[in-house]
Amino acid sequence: MNRYEALIALNTQGKEETIKDTIERVEKILQAEGAALEQVQRLEKRELAYESEHVNSAYYVNYIFEAAPDAIEKMRLKLKLEADVLLQNYMKLAPRKEVAAA
Repeated sequence: MNRYEALIALNTQGKEETIKDTIERVEKILQAEGAALEQVQRLEKRELAYESEHVNSAYYVNYIFEAAPDAIEKMRLKLKLEADVLLQNYMKLAPRKEVAAA
């Protein structure tokens, strides 16, 4: 199992009140592919550098999780089918350091 960070940009245009449901739906997709979520960071809504699919801003969410290396491609493909997911980026992180008991 490796640690990963996934930055997901969500399309919230016209549906700002359902952002919590969308974030939870993405969490369930990641967990269905074997991800053990460590942290979910809800960033904020920001302007996109360029317009994508007639959308000029997105809500960014950062997921930190552990998963098998082959699960990342499956997650990427499933999230590509989600209409609310505009962009997704995955990065492998260094292993978490264990704190030794004193």
